[in-house]
Amino acid sequence: MRVTVLFFAQARERAGRASVTLELPAGSRLADARAAIALAHPGLEPLWPHLALAVDGVLAREDAPVRDGAELALLPPVSGG
Repeated sequence: MRVTVLFFAQARERAGRASVTLELPAGSRLADARAAIALAHPGLEPLWPHLALAVDGVLAREDAPVRDGAELALLPPVSGG
């Protein structure tokens, strides 16, 4: 199955792009997608502890299922005042 991965802020800088299409086996979970992203983009390693992951615009846990055609977003922490 295919999913689109969106990179924002520092993740975009480290990945060198705003988005990528990722092939995953049917029945994959968010943890599987995260592992595939980490393998394809090792520069993201220092950011993983700080990134939230969303599936189709909703923050999700690593055990969340991922459907074909889903949009995954790597979201940095928000700061402000």
